[in-house]
Amino acid sequence: MAKKGTTSVPSHVGSGPELLVELDRAARAPLRAQLEDALREAVRTGRLPAHARLPASRALACDLGISRRLVVDVYTQLLAEGYLVAASGSGTFVAGAAGAVSAPAVEPERGALAFDFFPGNPDLATFPRGAWLRMLRETLREAPDRAFGYPDARGAAELRVALSEHLRRVRGVVADPRSIVVCTGAAQGFALLAEAIGGGRIAVEDPGLPPHRAILAAHGASLLALAVDSQGARVQELADLAVGDGVIDAVLVTPAHQSPTGVGLAPPRRSALLEWAAQTGGLVIEDDYDAEYRYDRPPLGAMQGLAPDRVVYMGTVSKTLAPALRLGWLVLPPRLLDPLLAHKVLSDHGCPTIEQLALARMLDSGAYDRHLRQARRRYRARRDALVRSVARHLPGARVTGLAAGLHAIVCLPRAVDGIELVQAAARRSVGVYPLGYGYMEVRPVHDGLVLGYANLAEPAIEEGIRRLAEALEEVI
Repeated sequence: MAKKGTTSVPSHVGSGPELLVELDRAARAPLRAQLEDALREAVRTGRLPAHARLPASRALACDLGISRRLVVDVYTQLLAEGYLVAASGSGTFVAGAAGAVSAPAVEPERGALAFDFFPGNPDLATFPRGAWLRMLRETLREAPDRAFGYPDARGAAELRVALSEHLRRVRGVVADPRSIVVCTGAAQGFALLAEAIGGGRIAVEDPGLPPHRAILAAHGASLLALAVDSQGARVQELADLAVGDGVIDAVLVTPAHQSPTGVGLAPPRRSALLEWAAQTGGLVIEDDYDAEYRYDRPPLGAMQGLAPDRVVYMGTVSKTLAPALRLGWLVLPPRLLDPLLAHKVLSDHGCPTIEQLALARMLDSGAYDRHLRQARRRYRARRDALVRSVARHLPGARVTGLAAGLHAIVCLPRAVDGIELVQAAARRSVGVYPLGYGYMEVRPVHDGLVLGYANLAEPAIEEGIRRLAEALEEVI
Protein backbone atom coordinates (compact mmCIF):
# COMPACT_ATOMS: atom_id res chain seq x y z
CA MET A 1 0.00 0.00 0.00
CA ALA A 2 1.23 3.56 -0.70
CA LYS A 3 2.72 5.64 2.10
CA LYS A 4 -0.52 7.57 2.37
CA GLY A 5 -3.71 5.87 1.15
CA THR A 6 -7.15 7.25 0.38
CA THR A 7 -9.63 4.41 0.56
CA SER A 8 -13.24 4.17 -0.52
CA VAL A 9 -15.06 1.18 0.85
CA PRO A 10 -17.27 -0.48 -1.80
CA SER A 11 -20.86 -1.36 -1.01
CA HIS A 12 -20.47 -5.12 -0.68
CA VAL A 13 -23.54 -6.97 0.55
CA GLY A 14 -23.78 -6.42 4.30
CA SER A 15 -20.71 -4.15 4.42
CA GLY A 16 -22.53 -0.87 4.95
CA PRO A 17 -22.00 2.41 3.13
CA GLU A 18 -18.84 3.72 1.49
CA LEU A 19 -16.51 5.71 3.72
CA LEU A 20 -13.41 7.78 2.92
CA VAL A 21 -10.55 7.18 5.39
CA GLU A 22 -6.91 8.26 5.10
CA LEU A 23 -4.09 6.35 6.80
CA ASP A 24 -0.40 7.33 6.57
CA ARG A 25 1.92 4.41 7.24
CA ALA A 26 4.94 6.70 7.28
CA ALA A 27 3.53 8.75 10.14
CA ARG A 28 4.73 8.24 13.74
CA ALA A 29 1.18 7.87 15.03
CA PRO A 30 -0.01 4.23 15.20
CA LEU A 31 -2.61 3.11 12.66
CA ARG A 32 -5.15 2.57 15.43
CA ALA A 33 -4.76 6.15 16.67
CA GLN A 34 -5.05 7.47 13.10
CA LEU A 35 -8.27 5.53 12.49
CA GLU A 36 -9.78 6.64 15.81
CA ASP A 37 -8.93 10.27 15.09
CA ALA A 38 -10.28 10.06 11.53
CA LEU A 39 -13.61 8.66 12.67
CA ARG A 40 -13.94 11.15 15.55
CA GLU A 41 -13.28 14.02 13.15
CA ALA A 42 -15.78 12.70 10.64
CA VAL A 43 -18.45 12.62 13.35
CA ARG A 44 -17.56 16.04 14.78
CA THR A 45 -17.64 17.79 11.41
CA GLY A 46 -20.82 16.09 10.30
CA ARG A 47 -19.23 14.14 7.45
CA LEU A 48 -20.65 11.16 9.34
CA PRO A 49 -24.01 12.57 10.49
CA ALA A 50 -26.10 11.34 13.39
CA HIS A 51 -27.50 7.83 12.87
CA ALA A 52 -25.22 7.18 9.86
CA ARG A 53 -24.26 3.54 9.48
CA LEU A 54 -20.57 2.59 9.46
CA PRO A 55 -19.02 -0.11 7.27
CA ALA A 56 -18.76 -3.59 8.74
CA SER A 57 -15.47 -4.10 10.53
CA ARG A 58 -14.40 -6.87 8.14
CA ALA A 59 -15.08 -4.72 5.04
CA LEU A 60 -13.28 -1.66 6.44
CA ALA A 61 -10.30 -3.75 7.50
CA CYS A 62 -10.07 -5.37 4.07
CA ASP A 63 -10.09 -2.07 2.22
CA LEU A 64 -7.63 -0.35 4.54
CA GLY A 65 -5.28 -3.30 4.51
CA ILE A 66 -5.28 -3.61 8.29
CA SER A 67 -6.39 -6.32 10.69
CA ARG A 68 -10.02 -6.72 11.56
CA ARG A 69 -8.98 -6.82 15.24
CA LEU A 70 -7.67 -3.26 14.93
CA VAL A 71 -10.99 -2.01 13.47
CA VAL A 72 -12.97 -3.84 16.17
CA ASP A 73 -10.80 -2.21 18.85
CA VAL A 74 -11.35 1.24 17.33
CA TYR A 75 -15.12 0.71 17.15
CA THR A 76 -15.10 -0.53 20.79
CA GLN A 77 -13.21 2.58 21.94
CA LEU A 78 -15.60 4.95 20.13
CA LEU A 79 -18.59 3.05 21.50
CA ALA A 80 -17.22 3.62 24.98
CA GLU A 81 -16.69 7.32 24.29
CA GLY A 82 -20.27 7.73 23.05
CA TYR A 83 -19.47 8.49 19.42
CA LEU A 84 -20.97 5.23 18.19
CA VAL A 85 -23.79 2.89 19.12
CA ALA A 86 -24.18 -0.76 18.19
CA ALA A 87 -27.43 -2.49 17.32
CA SER A 88 -27.35 -6.24 17.57
CA GLY A 89 -27.73 -7.77 14.14
CA SER A 90 -27.95 -4.38 12.44
CA GLY A 91 -24.46 -2.89 12.63
CA THR A 92 -22.64 0.11 14.08
CA PHE A 93 -24.03 3.66 13.83
CA VAL A 94 -23.11 7.21 14.78
CA ALA A 95 -24.79 8.09 18.08
CA GLY A 96 -27.72 10.47 17.80
CA ALA A 97 -26.19 13.00 20.19
CA ALA A 98 -22.70 12.77 18.68
CA GLY A 99 -23.31 13.89 15.11
CA ALA A 100 -22.64 17.54 14.43
CA VAL A 101 -25.47 17.71 11.93
CA SER A 102 -28.26 15.46 10.77
CA ALA A 103 -28.22 13.86 7.36
CA PRO A 104 -28.80 16.38 4.56
CA ALA A 105 -32.48 16.93 3.89
CA VAL A 106 -34.21 18.06 0.73
CA GLU A 107 -34.48 21.83 0.87
CA PRO A 108 -38.16 22.77 1.15
CA GLU A 109 -39.69 24.64 -1.74
CA ARG A 110 -39.74 28.34 -1.00
CA GLY A 111 -42.42 30.79 -1.87
CA ALA A 112 -44.69 28.36 -3.68
CA LEU A 113 -47.78 30.11 -5.00
CA ALA A 114 -51.17 28.52 -4.41
CA PHE A 115 -52.53 29.75 -7.77
CA ASP A 116 -49.66 29.86 -10.22
CA PHE A 117 -50.67 30.61 -13.82
CA PHE A 118 -47.19 29.72 -15.10
CA PRO A 119 -47.64 29.02 -18.82
CA GLY A 120 -44.86 26.48 -19.21
CA ASN A 121 -46.27 23.48 -17.36
CA PRO A 122 -48.76 20.81 -18.35
CA ASP A 123 -50.86 19.22 -15.61
CA LEU A 124 -48.05 17.79 -13.48
CA ALA A 125 -50.47 15.92 -11.22
CA THR A 126 -51.66 13.75 -14.10
CA PHE A 127 -48.28 12.61 -15.36
CA PRO A 128 -48.97 8.98 -16.37
CA ARG A 129 -46.93 7.46 -13.57
CA GLY A 130 -48.36 3.98 -13.99
CA ALA A 131 -47.75 3.84 -17.72
CA TRP A 132 -44.28 5.34 -17.40
CA LEU A 133 -43.33 2.91 -14.64
CA ARG A 134 -44.57 0.02 -16.76
CA MET A 135 -42.48 1.19 -19.71
CA LEU A 136 -39.41 1.53 -17.50
CA ARG A 137 -39.89 -1.95 -16.07
CA GLU A 138 -40.32 -3.48 -19.50
CA THR A 139 -37.25 -1.61 -20.72
CA LEU A 140 -35.09 -2.80 -17.83
CA ARG A 141 -36.35 -6.34 -18.20
CA GLU A 142 -35.95 -6.62 -21.96
CA ALA A 143 -33.24 -4.16 -23.01
CA PRO A 144 -30.10 -5.87 -24.36
CA ASP A 145 -26.86 -5.46 -22.46
CA ARG A 146 -25.53 -3.06 -25.11
CA ALA A 147 -28.22 -0.55 -24.11
CA PHE A 148 -26.26 0.16 -20.92
CA GLY A 149 -23.13 1.23 -22.79
CA TYR A 150 -22.26 4.72 -23.96
CA PRO A 151 -25.25 6.08 -25.86
CA ASP A 152 -25.51 6.94 -29.52
CA ALA A 153 -25.17 10.73 -29.71
CA ARG A 154 -28.06 10.81 -32.20
CA GLY A 155 -30.34 9.10 -29.69
CA ALA A 156 -31.49 5.52 -29.21
CA ALA A 157 -32.40 3.95 -32.55
CA GLU A 158 -35.65 2.60 -31.07
CA LEU A 159 -36.81 6.09 -30.11
CA ARG A 160 -35.81 7.65 -33.41
CA VAL A 161 -37.80 5.02 -35.30
CA ALA A 162 -40.82 5.47 -33.01
CA LEU A 163 -40.62 9.26 -33.32
CA SER A 164 -40.38 9.10 -37.11
CA GLU A 165 -43.59 7.08 -37.29
CA HIS A 166 -45.41 9.20 -34.71
CA LEU A 167 -44.43 12.55 -36.22
CA ARG A 168 -45.28 11.41 -39.73
CA ARG A 169 -48.71 10.21 -38.62
CA VAL A 170 -49.64 13.00 -36.21
CA ARG A 171 -47.81 16.10 -37.47
CA GLY A 172 -47.12 15.37 -41.14
CA VAL A 173 -43.37 15.58 -40.56
CA VAL A 174 -41.00 13.98 -43.08
CA ALA A 175 -38.82 12.26 -40.51
CA ASP A 176 -36.33 9.61 -41.52
CA PRO A 177 -34.92 8.15 -38.29
CA ARG A 178 -31.45 9.04 -39.56
CA SER A 179 -32.41 12.73 -39.62
CA ILE A 180 -33.52 12.82 -35.97
CA VAL A 181 -31.28 13.88 -33.09
CA VAL A 182 -32.59 13.41 -29.54
CA CYS A 183 -31.70 16.23 -27.15
CA THR A 184 -32.38 17.23 -23.57
CA GLY A 185 -35.35 19.43 -24.31
CA ALA A 186 -35.67 22.59 -26.35
CA ALA A 187 -32.92 24.29 -24.33
CA GLN A 188 -30.22 22.00 -25.65
CA GLY A 189 -31.84 21.98 -29.07
CA PHE A 190 -31.48 25.76 -29.40
CA ALA A 191 -27.90 25.66 -28.13
CA LEU A 192 -26.93 22.98 -30.64
CA LEU A 193 -28.62 24.79 -33.52
CA ALA A 194 -26.88 28.07 -32.75
CA GLU A 195 -23.52 26.32 -32.63
CA ALA A 196 -24.16 24.28 -35.78
CA ILE A 197 -24.93 27.36 -37.86
CA GLY A 198 -21.98 29.22 -36.38
CA GLY A 199 -24.02 31.73 -34.44
CA GLY A 200 -25.15 33.81 -37.37
CA ARG A 201 -28.12 36.16 -37.59
CA ILE A 202 -31.40 34.66 -36.47
CA ALA A 203 -34.75 36.41 -36.76
CA VAL A 204 -36.96 35.55 -33.79
CA GLU A 205 -40.62 36.26 -33.17
CA ASP A 206 -41.26 39.33 -31.06
CA PRO A 207 -42.76 38.75 -28.54
CA GLY A 208 -41.28 35.36 -27.82
CA LEU A 209 -39.74 33.36 -24.98
CA PRO A 210 -36.84 35.25 -23.34
CA PRO A 211 -35.08 32.04 -22.17
CA HIS A 212 -34.89 30.73 -25.74
CA ARG A 213 -33.50 34.02 -26.99
CA ALA A 214 -30.95 34.00 -24.17
CA ILE A 215 -29.76 30.51 -25.12
CA LEU A 216 -29.35 31.45 -28.78
CA ALA A 217 -27.47 34.62 -27.90
CA ALA A 218 -25.24 32.81 -25.39
CA HIS A 219 -24.15 30.47 -28.18
CA GLY A 220 -23.15 33.21 -30.56
CA ALA A 221 -26.32 34.16 -32.42
CA SER A 222 -27.20 37.75 -33.30
CA LEU A 223 -30.95 38.14 -32.86
CA LEU A 224 -33.28 40.22 -34.98
CA ALA A 225 -36.82 41.05 -33.83
CA LEU A 226 -39.55 39.83 -36.20
CA ALA A 227 -42.85 41.41 -35.20
CA VAL A 228 -46.00 39.35 -34.61
CA ASP A 229 -49.59 40.34 -35.31
CA SER A 230 -52.95 38.56 -35.47
CA GLN A 231 -51.72 36.36 -38.35
CA GLY A 232 -48.46 35.36 -36.73
CA ALA A 233 -44.91 36.41 -37.57
CA ARG A 234 -44.73 39.28 -40.06
CA VAL A 235 -42.70 37.31 -42.58
CA GLN A 236 -42.96 40.14 -45.11
CA GLU A 237 -40.59 42.18 -42.94
CA LEU A 238 -37.67 39.77 -43.38
CA ALA A 239 -36.45 41.80 -46.35
CA ASP A 240 -36.27 44.91 -44.17
CA LEU A 241 -34.31 43.01 -41.51
CA ALA A 242 -31.72 41.88 -44.07
CA VAL A 243 -29.57 44.95 -43.67
CA GLY A 244 -25.81 45.32 -43.60
CA ASP A 245 -24.42 42.20 -45.21
CA GLY A 246 -27.94 41.23 -46.21
CA VAL A 247 -27.81 37.76 -44.64
CA ILE A 248 -30.32 36.19 -42.29
CA ASP A 249 -29.18 32.67 -41.51
CA ALA A 250 -32.35 31.39 -39.85
CA VAL A 251 -35.85 32.35 -38.75
CA LEU A 252 -37.32 30.91 -35.54
CA VAL A 253 -41.11 30.57 -35.55
CA THR A 254 -43.84 28.80 -33.57
CA PRO A 255 -46.36 28.49 -36.43
CA ALA A 256 -48.93 26.13 -34.90
CA HIS A 257 -49.47 28.28 -31.79
CA GLN A 258 -47.31 31.36 -31.53
CA SER A 259 -45.51 31.63 -28.23
CA PRO A 260 -46.80 33.53 -26.37
CA THR A 261 -49.63 35.28 -28.26
CA GLY A 262 -51.35 32.02 -29.28
CA VAL A 263 -52.07 32.95 -32.91
CA GLY A 264 -51.42 30.54 -35.78
CA LEU A 265 -49.17 31.49 -38.67
CA ALA A 266 -51.51 32.29 -41.58
CA PRO A 267 -51.19 30.04 -44.67
CA PRO A 268 -49.95 32.85 -46.98
CA ARG A 269 -47.20 33.65 -44.48
CA ARG A 270 -46.23 30.00 -44.20
CA SER A 271 -45.80 29.90 -47.95
CA ALA A 272 -43.89 33.18 -47.95
CA LEU A 273 -41.52 31.94 -45.24
CA LEU A 274 -40.74 28.75 -47.13
CA GLU A 275 -40.21 30.77 -50.30
CA TRP A 276 -37.79 33.01 -48.41
CA ALA A 277 -35.84 29.93 -47.29
CA ALA A 278 -35.71 28.56 -50.85
CA GLN A 279 -34.50 31.85 -52.32
CA THR A 280 -31.93 32.74 -49.67
CA GLY A 281 -30.73 29.33 -48.51
CA GLY A 282 -31.70 30.24 -44.97
CA LEU A 283 -33.15 27.86 -42.41
CA VAL A 284 -36.58 27.88 -40.82
CA ILE A 285 -36.57 26.62 -37.23
CA GLU A 286 -40.05 25.34 -36.41
CA ASP A 287 -40.63 25.05 -32.66
CA ASP A 288 -43.72 22.82 -32.45
CA TYR A 289 -43.85 23.10 -28.68
CA ASP A 290 -47.54 22.42 -27.92
CA ALA A 291 -49.22 21.64 -31.24
CA GLU A 292 -50.80 18.48 -29.82
CA TYR A 293 -53.42 20.58 -28.06
CA ARG A 294 -56.08 22.20 -30.24
CA TYR A 295 -59.71 22.83 -29.34
CA ASP A 296 -61.64 25.00 -31.78
CA ARG A 297 -59.87 24.30 -35.04
CA PRO A 298 -58.61 21.36 -37.09
CA PRO A 299 -54.97 20.41 -36.56
CA LEU A 300 -52.35 22.36 -38.49
CA GLY A 301 -49.69 20.17 -40.07
CA ALA A 302 -46.06 21.00 -39.50
CA MET A 303 -44.36 23.29 -42.00
CA GLN A 304 -41.46 20.87 -42.13
CA GLY A 305 -43.54 18.43 -44.15
CA LEU A 306 -43.61 20.95 -47.01
CA ALA A 307 -39.87 21.64 -47.12
CA PRO A 308 -37.84 19.10 -45.10
CA ASP A 309 -34.59 20.28 -46.69
CA ARG A 310 -35.10 23.84 -45.44
CA VAL A 311 -36.92 23.43 -42.11
CA VAL A 312 -35.59 22.23 -38.75
CA TYR A 313 -38.42 20.68 -36.76
CA MET A 314 -38.22 20.78 -32.96
CA GLY A 315 -40.44 19.00 -30.44
CA THR A 316 -40.32 17.83 -26.82
CA VAL A 317 -42.36 15.96 -24.22
CA SER A 318 -42.23 18.96 -21.86
CA LYS A 319 -45.83 19.91 -22.64
CA THR A 320 -47.17 16.42 -23.34
CA LEU A 321 -45.68 14.50 -20.40
CA ALA A 322 -43.45 16.56 -18.10
CA PRO A 323 -40.54 19.02 -18.37
CA ALA A 324 -38.58 16.98 -15.83
CA LEU A 325 -38.03 14.18 -18.36
CA ARG A 326 -35.76 16.48 -20.41
CA LEU A 327 -36.49 14.71 -23.69
CA GLY A 328 -36.76 16.49 -27.01
CA TRP A 329 -35.83 16.02 -30.65
CA LEU A 330 -34.68 17.80 -33.76
CA VAL A 331 -35.56 16.66 -37.26
CA LEU A 332 -32.76 18.08 -39.39
CA PRO A 333 -32.11 18.83 -43.04
CA PRO A 334 -29.20 16.70 -44.33
CA ARG A 335 -26.78 19.64 -44.51
CA LEU A 336 -27.15 20.35 -40.81
CA LEU A 337 -26.96 16.82 -39.44
CA ASP A 338 -23.18 16.30 -39.26
CA PRO A 339 -22.33 19.78 -37.92
CA LEU A 340 -24.95 19.51 -35.21
CA LEU A 341 -23.93 15.97 -34.25
CA ALA A 342 -20.35 17.13 -33.82
CA HIS A 343 -21.51 19.64 -31.21
CA LYS A 344 -23.83 17.10 -29.60
CA VAL A 345 -20.94 14.70 -29.05
CA LEU A 346 -18.91 17.44 -27.42
CA SER A 347 -21.89 18.55 -25.34
CA ASP A 348 -22.87 15.30 -23.64
CA HIS A 349 -22.11 12.32 -25.90
CA GLY A 350 -25.80 11.44 -25.88
CA CYS A 351 -28.94 11.57 -23.77
CA PRO A 352 -29.79 8.92 -21.12
CA THR A 353 -30.78 5.74 -22.93
CA ILE A 354 -33.23 4.11 -20.51
CA GLU A 355 -35.69 7.03 -20.60
CA GLN A 356 -35.46 7.10 -24.39
CA LEU A 357 -36.32 3.42 -24.61
CA ALA A 358 -39.25 3.91 -22.23
CA LEU A 359 -40.61 6.75 -24.38
CA ALA A 360 -40.22 4.61 -27.48
CA ARG A 361 -42.32 1.90 -25.86
CA MET A 362 -44.93 4.45 -24.86
CA LEU A 363 -45.17 5.69 -28.44
CA ASP A 364 -45.31 2.19 -29.93
CA SER A 365 -47.88 0.88 -27.46
CA GLY A 366 -50.40 3.67 -28.04
CA ALA A 367 -50.17 4.80 -24.40
CA TYR A 368 -48.80 8.18 -25.50
CA ASP A 369 -51.76 8.83 -27.80
CA ARG A 370 -54.22 7.78 -25.10
CA HIS A 371 -52.60 10.16 -22.64
CA LEU A 372 -52.83 13.02 -25.14
CA ARG A 373 -56.52 12.43 -25.82
CA GLN A 374 -57.31 12.49 -22.13
CA ALA A 375 -55.18 15.57 -21.55
CA ARG A 376 -56.80 17.41 -24.45
CA ARG A 377 -60.26 17.01 -22.90
CA ARG A 378 -59.01 18.12 -19.51
CA TYR A 379 -57.22 21.19 -20.84
CA ARG A 380 -60.19 22.27 -22.90
CA ALA A 381 -62.35 22.25 -19.75
CA ARG A 382 -59.73 24.31 -17.92
CA ARG A 383 -59.45 26.76 -20.80
CA ASP A 384 -63.21 27.23 -20.67
CA ALA A 385 -63.02 27.72 -16.91
CA LEU A 386 -60.45 30.48 -17.45
CA VAL A 387 -62.72 32.24 -19.95
CA ARG A 388 -65.69 32.05 -17.57
CA SER A 389 -63.65 33.27 -14.62
CA VAL A 390 -62.26 36.25 -16.51
CA ALA A 391 -65.75 37.19 -17.69
CA ARG A 392 -67.02 36.99 -14.10
CA HIS A 393 -64.21 38.76 -12.25
CA LEU A 394 -62.56 40.91 -14.95
CA PRO A 395 -65.53 42.02 -17.05
CA GLY A 396 -63.54 44.57 -19.02
CA ALA A 397 -60.85 42.10 -20.11
CA ARG A 398 -60.59 40.01 -23.29
CA VAL A 399 -59.15 36.51 -23.60
CA THR A 400 -57.32 35.62 -26.82
CA GLY A 401 -55.15 32.80 -28.15
CA LEU A 402 -57.73 30.20 -27.15
CA ALA A 403 -57.81 27.86 -30.11
CA ALA A 404 -54.90 25.70 -28.96
CA GLY A 405 -52.15 25.26 -26.41
CA LEU A 406 -51.90 25.44 -22.64
CA HIS A 407 -52.11 29.17 -22.04
CA ALA A 408 -54.09 32.22 -23.11
CA ILE A 409 -53.57 35.95 -23.31
CA VAL A 410 -55.72 38.13 -21.05
CA CYS A 411 -55.93 41.67 -22.42
CA LEU A 412 -56.68 44.02 -19.52
CA PRO A 413 -58.90 47.11 -19.82
CA ARG A 414 -55.83 49.29 -19.41
CA ALA A 415 -52.05 48.99 -19.27
CA VAL A 416 -50.50 48.37 -15.86
CA ASP A 417 -46.99 48.23 -14.43
CA GLY A 418 -46.03 44.58 -14.78
CA ILE A 419 -43.77 44.37 -11.74
CA GLU A 420 -46.32 46.06 -9.50
CA LEU A 421 -49.02 43.66 -10.64
CA VAL A 422 -46.79 40.60 -10.19
CA GLN A 423 -45.99 41.70 -6.64
CA ALA A 424 -49.60 42.52 -5.77
CA ALA A 425 -50.72 39.15 -7.12
CA ALA A 426 -47.93 37.30 -5.30
CA ARG A 427 -49.09 38.81 -2.00
CA ARG A 428 -52.32 36.94 -2.71
CA SER A 429 -50.40 33.77 -3.61
CA VAL A 430 -51.16 34.19 -7.32
CA GLY A 431 -48.55 33.91 -10.05
CA VAL A 432 -49.10 36.00 -13.20
CA TYR A 433 -46.82 36.67 -16.17
CA PRO A 434 -46.90 40.04 -18.00
CA LEU A 435 -46.78 39.83 -21.79
CA GLY A 436 -44.68 42.99 -21.94
CA TYR A 437 -41.64 41.09 -20.69
CA GLY A 438 -41.75 38.78 -23.70
CA TYR A 439 -40.61 41.53 -26.08
CA MET A 440 -36.98 42.04 -27.02
CA GLU A 441 -37.37 45.63 -25.91
CA VAL A 442 -39.21 45.08 -22.65
CA ARG A 443 -42.49 46.91 -22.18
CA PRO A 444 -42.78 47.35 -18.40
CA VAL A 445 -46.22 48.92 -18.74
CA HIS A 446 -48.51 46.77 -20.87
CA ASP A 447 -52.08 45.49 -20.95
CA GLY A 448 -51.35 41.80 -21.62
CA LEU A 449 -50.94 38.81 -19.29
CA VAL A 450 -49.83 35.32 -20.29
CA LEU A 451 -51.81 32.91 -18.12
CA GLY A 452 -51.29 29.17 -18.19
CA TYR A 453 -54.28 27.08 -17.17
CA ALA A 454 -53.11 23.49 -17.64
CA ASN A 455 -51.64 22.96 -14.17
CA LEU A 456 -54.59 24.37 -12.20
CA ALA A 457 -57.86 22.63 -11.43
CA GLU A 458 -61.02 24.47 -12.44
CA PRO A 459 -61.89 25.68 -8.89
CA ALA A 460 -58.32 26.94 -8.51
CA ILE A 461 -58.58 28.86 -11.78
CA GLU A 462 -61.74 30.55 -10.51
CA GLU A 463 -60.17 31.52 -7.19
CA GLY A 464 -56.92 32.62 -8.80
CA ILE A 465 -58.69 34.98 -11.20
CA ARG A 466 -60.79 36.38 -8.34
CA ARG A 467 -57.61 37.19 -6.43
CA LEU A 468 -56.05 38.61 -9.58
CA ALA A 469 -58.98 41.01 -9.82
CA GLU A 470 -58.21 42.18 -6.28
CA ALA A 471 -54.56 42.71 -7.21
CA LEU A 472 -55.58 44.74 -10.25
CA GLU A 473 -57.75 46.99 -8.10
CA GLU A 474 -54.70 47.66 -5.97
CA VAL A 475 -52.40 48.73 -8.81
CA ILE A 476 -54.80 50.49 -11.19
